[in-house]
Amino acid sequence: MAVMLGVGCDRDTSLATLQTAVAQALALAGLDIASVAGMATIDKKNDEVAILQLAERHGWPLHFYSAAQLALVSVPNPSETVRKYMGTPAVAEAAALLAADATMQALLLEKHKYRGEDGKNATVSIASMRDE
Repeated sequence: MAVMLGVGCDRDTSLATLQTAVAQALALAGLDIASVAGMATIDKKNDEVAILQLAERHGWPLHFYSAAQLALVSVPNPSETVRKYMGTPAVAEAAALLAADATMQALLLEKHKYRGEDGKNATVSIASMRDE
């Protein structure tokens, strides 16, 4: 099964924090890193070093979506805090679903939150890709 990762993180989150969050999320979903087909996030994170490094390290395509695009996606865990700072009620869940071209039923893992040793927060959601 191919899956898409939706990710969100605090500004200047370390690669180690993001990697740990992804590893934990995959383990919770019972998935191997080999099943990841790509990663997605909000366009405001298109210069977030850890996200760029993680995608490059694994050769994953990286998809960026605007707050307006993400706000149109129904998610199980909308957040007023995320809406306040990003202009959309969800980043990780909505980005995973958009990248997977799927509906909420495809969410294998909702919002997995992890706070790293750097004190930064990362969030990972996993959606199964629609079978062609």
